[in-house]
Amino acid sequence: MGLHPTLHRVTERVRARSAEARRQYLDRISAAAEEGPRRAHLSCGNQAHAYAAMGAQKDDLVGARVPNLGIVTAYNDMLSAHQPFETYPDKIRAAARATGGTAQVAGGVPAMCDGVTQGQVGMELSLFSRDVIALATGVALSHNTFDAAAYLGVCDKIVPGLVIAAATFGHIPGIFIPAGPMTSGLPNDEKSKVRQQFAAGEVGRDKLMEAEMASYHGPGTCTFYGTANSNQMLMEFMGLHLPGASFVNPGTPLREALTVAATERALAITALGNEFKPVGEILDERAFVNGIVGLMATGGSTNLVIHLPAMARAAGVLLDLEDFAELSEATPLMAKVYPNGLADVNHFHAAGGLAYLIGELLEAGMLHPDTQTVAGEGLSLYTQEPKLTDGTLHWGDGPEVSANDKILRPASDPFQPIGGLKQLSGNLGRGVMKVSAVAPERHVIEAPARIFDDQDSVKAAFRSGTFTEDCVVVVRFQGPAANGMPELHGLTPILAVLLDRGLNVALVTDGRMSGASGKVPSAIHVTPEAMHGGLLAHLRDGDLIRVDAVAGKLEVLTEGVVDRPPAQPDLSGNGHGIGREMFEVFRQNVGPATTGAGVVTPAL
Repeated sequence: MGLHPTLHRVTERVRARSAEARRQYLDRISAAAEEGPRRAHLSCGNQAHAYAAMGAQKDDLVGARVPNLGIVTAYNDMLSAHQPFETYPDKIRAAARATGGTAQVAGGVPAMCDGVTQGQVGMELSLFSRDVIALATGVALSHNTFDAAAYLGVCDKIVPGLVIAAATFGHIPGIFIPAGPMTSGLPNDEKSKVRQQFAAGEVGRDKLMEAEMASYHGPGTCTFYGTANSNQMLMEFMGLHLPGASFVNPGTPLREALTVAATERALAITALGNEFKPVGEILDERAFVNGIVGLMATGGSTNLVIHLPAMARAAGVLLDLEDFAELSEATPLMAKVYPNGLADVNHFHAAGGLAYLIGELLEAGMLHPDTQTVAGEGLSLYTQEPKLTDGTLHWGDGPEVSANDKILRPASDPFQPIGGLKQLSGNLGRGVMKVSAVAPERHVIEAPARIFDDQDSVKAAFRSGTFTEDCVVVVRFQGPAANGMPELHGLTPILAVLLDRGLNVALVTDGRMSGASGKVPSAIHVTPEAMHGGLLAHLRDGDLIRVDAVAGKLEVLTEGVVDRPPAQPDLSGNGHGIGREMFEVFRQNVGPATTGAGVVTPAL
């Protein structure tokens, strides 16, 4: 069938809004591409430095016109999701040699774990790490010796940072190579139950630790559908992975074969061959709109509502919250993966996964079929799935029927007719709410405000037993300019306990929640933030707040709030410790959440 009218309308609006910025971007990368392979412009001394450690392949790099692949890796062995990347460079180099090319590790990028820093001071660096990753990738690729790039990254800020850099170097091809999810451990709903029991004082820390270790237990991404796995979905919908690459477990023969195939494909699409496919041409407005649809159809992470605009701006594409909201209203919610359901990503993949989901959405007219991808022309390639037969990798038709309709359902019979995100706006500003896991009876909360300037104060109030009535918990001065916009996921268990006690509770914040945010109605990313003149700074305890995900309203109903002087937060402790000193320039120059909370992305 033809394109859904909402998909067409939103795409045309994005295209019109982005016309001049996109034109300038394409002109820049076209001019860069026309100069030819970058090594041709290096002096003999430049090249000698670049190839000094390449051994037998020096002659290939100097005398032969063979493609050279630059590897940008987020490897470290503290992150389970990135630990498998330790061996990837050797595999990629070997695959490149076998294909008649060369490969070098161009550089490494930092990769911090939100699971480790959650609720800790280090979380205040988390969002800014995305821009550091983009900068580090820029340094790696600045040597100008590469015909294509392979980006090794998976988790929360790593993939968005790599995409920002890939778009900036959009005149060369690039392919994203994932590591896959860890095998299933303790079911996520059981882990969540133990967390709530611990928050309520019903079990001790020994039981909590036992549950956490049974859930996070091996190499690979965490198995819930948070930001890391939302990133992997996004890379397929946007055509930057090979089809079906996202959710294959680490260390398996298929995972190894996909890494080799990605290397071969990256070398095949350089300007030295006949299938030149620079990243900048892939990352157009259709690709980003497809990514948003994928986010809504799967009930993905709210963090991507920040990251996608930042990624898009690097490619000259301007996204707005209204685009997310309208696409959400038209996109069926087809997946139920924790925290939106009981399944994990391994169960989702087994039920049909992305190949089934993309096929259904294409058939419903909810995706642009004519996008360019690293695999070739057209998104229909991503309805296929990789298979190994006698050690040979090939792609075959993906499933046309869900293997488990409790996890994955057709577009014609979804879990709900609209996606999992709502835009909220009103006199408190603009924000978003992920409603896919929130019970319908909690989509509208009107209650007195409880005002806090940090999440630790909320936890202290909970421990002291002062939450005894319906309320809207307001946690302000958590925006990017105030303290780097840390996730407030640590509030989820205690607020969930209040819901279970029968209280009507919502959260309003200029901060972020985790990609694993669940059943608590949460108006997040509120802009303007309290630090930059937002009305949140004028609120007091007892002000009547209405959080309405049905009508899309976020309002304080008490009169005279705007006439009060704003609160003056004590941020003296936010500028030092755990490296925060070095990020002062980021806090001073960061943009608003509505445009991606960017520091290095262009102010288009």
